[in-house]
Amino acid sequence: MTAPLNAGSHDFAIETRGLTRRHGKKVAIDGLDLALPRGGIHAIVGANGAGKSTLFRLLLGFLTADAGDALILGRDSRALSPEDRGRIGFVNEEHTLPGWMTVGAVTDMQRRHHEGRWDERAFHNVIGSFDLTTQQRVAQLSRGERAGLNLAMAIGQNPELLILDEPTLGLDVVAKRRVLDALIDGVAADGRTILYCSHQIEEVERLADNLVILERGKLRSFSTPDDFCDRIRLWVADVPFKGPEAEGVPGLLQHRRIEGVHHYTVIDQDESFADFLRTHGARTIQSQSVPLDRAVDAFLTRHHAGPQG
Repeated sequence: MTAPLNAGSHDFAIETRGLTRRHGKKVAIDGLDLALPRGGIHAIVGANGAGKSTLFRLLLGFLTADAGDALILGRDSRALSPEDRGRIGFVNEEHTLPGWMTVGAVTDMQRRHHEGRWDERAFHNVIGSFDLTTQQRVAQLSRGERAGLNLAMAIGQNPELLILDEPTLGLDVVAKRRVLDALIDGVAADGRTILYCSHQIEEVERLADNLVILERGKLRSFSTPDDFCDRIRLWVADVPFKGPEAEGVPGLLQHRRIEGVHHYTVIDQDESFADFLRTHGARTIQSQSVPLDRAVDAFLTRHHAGPQG
């Protein structure tokens, strides 16, 4: 039986029960039950349309749920006070700032807005990674520089929870590295909770303590990245002809036939999977682990929500 939403909620940065949101006929968040502990970096991944951005907007109170409840830092997301919002930093992929303002003016506005919480040291630890001057207008900044400024101001806010929605989308390699280095150096050491959304699995692999996989608004997996990879293996077998029918292969995520050799990516299968292949005439069998990007791709492909290639 599920405990009441407010029971033990102080142990979690984010907690949802039966959270549901529809956009017309489409269900964007579908009865989501999620509990993310305080501290560490929680990465959310999923195909386009999985519900990631909708979830963030529900948590921040920008959207209203059709059903269910959500707590963020122990507070009902539907009734966040200005003080509650001060404890939450948010950086999205757009990095929208007033183009006519200077870097110094935008930063001063952020300082005043978060007076009493502002951490100048943390702000400078991040902004120092970017070549900015206070006299520059926001409209003159590159996308990477705007991303750095947004991240620095969010960290300077000294939030207990930092939500990042595709913060490196569209950045070049140098800007992306600076953002990630700033995130690791300026945030992780402070012990706050980070909720991070990215399609770049190499970023997730570098940053994440926990991996959350959403698909069509539902929670499909919650574990460490290593534990998730441990569940998935690639079996390469020389099976005559077409081999077993896909619906009969236990735990099948992906199947490819390359130069006559069958490649089965499966989940939650032990060495007995080799016995299964032998019963279908496999002449040679090899098993190997898969990297996180291939594991996530295979997992999503099973539900027809990810690329096949």
